Amino acid sequence: MVKNITIFTTNTCAYCQMVKKYLGAKGHTYEEVNLDEHPHRQAEATRLSGAMTTPVTIVTREDDSQEVIVGYNLAKLAPAVA
Repeated sequence: MVKNITIFTTNTCAYCQMVKKYLGAKGHTYEEVNLDEHPHRQAEATRLSGAMTTPVTIVTREDDSQEVIVGYNLAKLAPAVA
């Protein structure tokens, strides 16, 4: 069961919009962290994902385990939020 979803985004990221649209269409709520508006959180996104790219989607489950999905990757995102 999904407890929380956080998406690290930027203003110019087309894939970020696609992830947000997908989650919205599936009825999921999420916290968006726009790295253009909150650059101090870039290190957090990089530490969690190992990548310097967006989107980074963090799916936290009820047991506090986390799945990190980098980019618009429905093969990983869909089962993570199911």
